[in-house]
Amino acid sequence: MFRVLRLKNDPRVTTRIIRPPFFRRDPITCARELIGAFLIWGRCVGRIVEAEAYLAKNDEACHTFSRPSARAFIERNKPGAAYIYFSYGAHWMLNVLVKGEIDGFVLIRAVQPTRGIEIMRRRRGVDDERRLCSGPGKLTQAFDITDRHHEMNLCADPKRCFSYATKADVVADERIGISRSAHHPWRFTERGSEFVSRRVKS
Repeated sequence: MFRVLRLKNDPRVTTRIIRPPFFRRDPITCARELIGAFLIWGRCVGRIVEAEAYLAKNDEACHTFSRPSARAFIERNKPGAAYIYFSYGAHWMLNVLVKGEIDGFVLIRAVQPTRGIEIMRRRRGVDDERRLCSGPGKLTQAFDITDRHHEMNLCADPKRCFSYATKADVVADERIGISRSAHHPWRFTERGSEFVSRRVKS
């Protein structure tokens, strides 16, 4: 059964929390199917328009390839846990743990803001809605996501979760911002979205 409630002042969002079984599959499937879902974080909500899959094995771009701490994180946490790390000493990155048929992570790269937009503008110092969350570091700054949320269960609290929505038209292409294993077509975006970090090459 889904826990369903209507978020105040936003008729577009009905909270149907994505529960652990969703994340007991593989990162590629989960990343693709998170496109179009809502990220709910306190007073801020956004529709996910870009995500990337990372596999715990045989993927040189995944933290598990070189970081024992990432492998230990998978061992001690359940599917749907937040994996948050600091990238290049500048930005927090929000990932969710997939632990099932194939272990790994989904990096949430961009969302289309739908609620709390003025809060996001203050946090980011940016007015253009298309630029508020058009990248993983921008997103975490806009939503105020930091390491204090590391290992949080994202399948339990309706104030910090992913929510089901209508299916999106999804495009797959190569991952970006990495130098190893970048050829895999494991970056997923909503077709035609103006809120992604980088448009898909035509």
